[in-house]
Amino acid sequence: MEKSVPKKPRTVCCIGDIHGFITKLQNLWSNLETLIDPVDFQNALIIFLGDYCDRGPDTPRVMDFLISLRSNYPNQSHVFLSGNHDFAFAAFVGVLPPPPDGSEFSETWKEYTSSEEREGWFKGEGYEKMHLQGRRWAGTIKVKFNTVKGTEYQGSIYDAGPTFESYGVPHGSADLVKAVPDEHKKFLADMVWVHEEDDVCMQTVEGLKLCKLIAVHAGLEKDKAVDEQLKTLKARDTRVAKVDPLSGRASVWEIPKELREKPTVVVSGHHGKLHIEGLRLIIDEGGGLEQNPVAAVVLPSMLIVRDTDKLSK
Repeated sequence: MEKSVPKKPRTVCCIGDIHGFITKLQNLWSNLETLIDPVDFQNALIIFLGDYCDRGPDTPRVMDFLISLRSNYPNQSHVFLSGNHDFAFAAFVGVLPPPPDGSEFSETWKEYTSSEEREGWFKGEGYEKMHLQGRRWAGTIKVKFNTVKGTEYQGSIYDAGPTFESYGVPHGSADLVKAVPDEHKKFLADMVWVHEEDDVCMQTVEGLKLCKLIAVHAGLEKDKAVDEQLKTLKARDTRVAKVDPLSGRASVWEIPKELREKPTVVVSGHHGKLHIEGLRLIIDEGGGLEQNPVAAVVLPSMLIVRDTDKLSK
């Protein structure tokens, strides 16, 4: 028997990529608090879609803000998804879960060694036991201009330079491992790769619809069985050198066909744009660029809220 829409649906806020911009995060949070009914906001489910670090100047303050939410808003539920940047940060500071088969992280390098010189992979202290993405994150890329984004690279292919600097060490320094506080390492270690939520309400052209929601940083691969993907993501299987649901582009843009038969919202960040098409929600208007806003979507209303919105308090 099909479930009916509840009289008072729970508020769900999905917040896009923050990329080290603390002022944008603070302003966005303030705008959400202003626009949403106080009781609804205090009891909301807040899903952060990942990419908390890199590009922007204040990664440590972003981390502190996120860590403090559970004590400051104890009735809310908070989900912190890992983005591809956060995965790589976690890999560098040594807090990724170990590969489940007991293999070494160096096994993840093999498929991509042809890129090592161009991307200038990290070769400092501890690199021998580091996941590929940690080495790429702390590396020094030889090309200086990112033609896709139209911006200068900031240290590495991940633009990790500002993250190192925000912790008081030069880009690519192994001293970052000591400089990152234990509570930040714990935050990175605890991030989930996927979140599933049943019975989420969403406003559609046909009215209010009760859906399952899957939140994952980049998306689900359209040509792979969804159950297998979810199993790998829930297990946080670090044998994988490149986790497409965290870092893919075209392969994860659409909702897999098998999910279209039962109403399933797939919400992501990552793609550097705001794109809403049916039940596919991509909420990354910022893309880590200073001039762009950080956005969130509020369910069930589908209201888009930005840090730049000027609201009368």
